[in-house]
Formats: sequence, C-alpha cells, structure tokens
Amino acid sequence: MNGYSIPKATLGRLPQYLQYLKELSQANVSATAIAKGLSLGEVQVRKDLAVVSGAGKPKVGYERAKLIDDLERHLGYEKYTNAVLVGAGKLGRALLDYDGFEEFGVKIVAGFDCNDQAVQLGKNTKAILPIKDIGTYCAQNDVKLGIVTVGQGSAQDVCDTLVASGIEAIWNFAPCSLKVPAGVLLKQENLALSLAHLNNQISK
Repeated sequence: MNGYSIPKATLGRLPQYLQYLKELSQANVSATAIAKGLSLGEVQVRKDLAVVSGAGKPKVGYERAKLIDDLERHLGYEKYTNAVLVGAGKLGRALLDYDGFEEFGVKIVAGFDCNDQAVQLGKNTKAILPIKDIGTYCAQNDVKLGIVTVGQGSAQDVCDTLVASGIEAIWNFAPCSLKVPAGVLLKQENLALSLAHLNNQISK
C-alpha cells in the first residue's frame, strides 16, 4: 500500500479516524478534538496521524480534506489489493462475507474450493469457484494475496497452488506451518493459540 511499514496498532485505528473525519463539516480539526471525539489519548492520536500526514499546524490543526486523503491513501483506497480465499467451510464463508477488509485496502474477490462446479451463495455473497480455475482467475484479475482456510492435510498443496498462481502473500488459517519460497510473504493465524491466551487471562 505504501513505501514503509505502519505499526499494526496504528493501522487498526486509521479507519476510526477516517470515519470520524467524514462525519465532520469544518475545514480544520485538531488532534485534541479527534482524541476527545474517539475517546483516545491525545498523544496517541498525534503519533498516529504523524505517521500518515505529518504534524498539524499550531493553533490550526489539520486540514480535514487533506487528512482524509492521506488516510485513504495509506489504507489503500487508491487501489485495492485483490485477494482470493481457498476453503469454503464455515470459516471461509464467514471471511468471504465480511466487507471490513476493504477498509484496509484488501478486497476478497472470489472463493475457491475442491468442488468441480461454481457455487453462488446468494445475491450479496461472492461465488465459490473450482480450485482448478484458480491460476487463470488470479492472472486475469491481478490477484496478489491468498487466504488459506482448508484443513491441515491439504494446506500445503493449496499453498503451493497459490504460489504457482502468482500469489505474493499468504494468510494461513490452517492449523499447521506452511513452507513458501523466498519472496512470498506468509502470515500464520493460530486461532487455538489466541483462544488459549484469552483463557489464560480469565480469573479462575
């Protein structure tokens, strides 16, 4: 999306700032006002906005329209990164139906499964296509990111298929470690570990 890395926590707050700014009408807004409006710390807001738009002007704050443009640019609104998902189980279908990824510049354009026939889940959901068509689809639709929501037994094969289809980054939900070649990004999402961490924090 941009030439440098934005801290994960900051990235998570950018859509909040954007939504808040779009609800305002004034030409300028201060970090103090944004912090108060979103119940955030003023120092944190200033640090977050400095990453994407620099410092506001003394006694003036930020030009609202420019700050909105800067936020949208860093969230990838200028050009979405297309993604595909492989594995049309309950988790896969839930991710397919979720539109919140677009706030971060990622658009899941299709799902794939081992079924030989395409399946349309409904008028508001994306089609699930046969896995045999994924290479052609990725090439025709400039897909750069793949999401793996299959079982452990087939996860590596799916990963290899995505890499062969030109995918540059993989988000893996399968309960196993995947191997990818140099140059391909891999993010492992361990749901069981996250749940165990929460359980450990609960007072017994």
